[in-house]
Amino acid sequence: MTRATDEPLTDVQAATVDPDYPVDPVPHHARKSWFSLAVVLVGFTMFTPTMLAGAQVGAAYSFLPLMGVLLLGSLVLGIYVSALGWLGASTNLTTAMMARATFGRAGAKMSSLLLGGTQVGWYGVSVATLALLTGQALGWESDAAVRWLMLGSGLLMGITAYIGYRGMYVLSLVALPLMLILGAWVAWKAFAEVGGVGEMLAIKPESTMGLAMAVTLIVGTFASGGTQAPNWTRFARTPAAGFWTCIAAFLGAQMLMLFSGAIGALAFGEGDFVVVLLNLGLVVWGLLFLVANIWTTNDNTAYNVGVAGAELFNSRRRKPFVIAGVVLGTLLAVTGIYDSLITYLVWLGILIPPLGGVILGDHLARRDEWGSTTSLVPDGVRWDNIAVYAVGCAAAWASNEAAFFIPPVVGALVALLGAVLVRSLRRRPAPQQG
Repeated sequence: MTRATDEPLTDVQAATVDPDYPVDPVPHHARKSWFSLAVVLVGFTMFTPTMLAGAQVGAAYSFLPLMGVLLLGSLVLGIYVSALGWLGASTNLTTAMMARATFGRAGAKMSSLLLGGTQVGWYGVSVATLALLTGQALGWESDAAVRWLMLGSGLLMGITAYIGYRGMYVLSLVALPLMLILGAWVAWKAFAEVGGVGEMLAIKPESTMGLAMAVTLIVGTFASGGTQAPNWTRFARTPAAGFWTCIAAFLGAQMLMLFSGAIGALAFGEGDFVVVLLNLGLVVWGLLFLVANIWTTNDNTAYNVGVAGAELFNSRRRKPFVIAGVVLGTLLAVTGIYDSLITYLVWLGILIPPLGGVILGDHLARRDEWGSTTSLVPDGVRWDNIAVYAVGCAAAWASNEAAFFIPPVVGALVALLGAVLVRSLRRRPAPQQG
């Protein structure tokens, strides 16, 4: 297991350690059941902007090809995230702390800035989504009123992230049944709206979108959050539990949310599930769904900022960084980050999967060292793996520009294989002088 620090905790440090262990391996007594993990992770992935991405894709495909595209995108995301989830459950460390071994103690600051920064951006997108749709439902046309909603909801949703894992679990346990029931009901109404399965199959697309772009959008919805899945799977009792709970969330629940958005776009001409509920006259249910949906994701997002900040500033406390992330994300919402959502998703699909690929490849190549009793974290920067990450990003960008294959897959695979190659070259013995 990769150690988070070089020295054991003193009695004073142990007494002040955050019970969510942001920079330390999660001890056995703090591990969670697979059910608890599944509730938190599924709540994380049930996210309104994912439905918006599904609607964007849904407008470009007829029904059967659309199902194939949504499944492919969910598979790509699910397999990628589940591999990282397995790694987190195996090392019992957050993504930011595993990055210390991959990039060095100083080099890991880059990944913490990237992971924490993108999650701050997502927090802003979520806050803006909640406020804009709530204002629409209540008939508030004033821009000032919507911005006050952004401020209030942004600060409120940070509460469960501040509490930690326990707060997120309780919220998700309450919210998930509501979201699943409403999702199934609206899917049934969508088929009834168009006149049945036959009519749904006959709907023609209104626009066009290439397969690579469609999958990049799908992966981009949770490229950053999924790369930080170890932040939760490190609480798993077994690596298998970490893997399968990620499959349930990032393949199963993600597919369900994409399907809901796509069905809304096809049947109602509207890709937002909440707006569909409002159009059906279910204003109260629509608002309940909206708040539950976004809150269960945004508290996880703020939590990610907290653990990334703890690594960045070498702190065993995440709460100050949760507060900072909530404030910054809320300010981004007020200043209009929502208007750049699609561009943001594309760049997340380019920049984040290579980071996860390097971490996964490096740890797999060093698996025989996980049980070492000596520190595996170099103090400086591992420039070899930084270079591998840069090459992975360049490959994903080139794939996106050329519309070749699937950019997030290209970036992650190039980075993973590059990290394995770099590790093998580092192990190669020097030639004998003869």
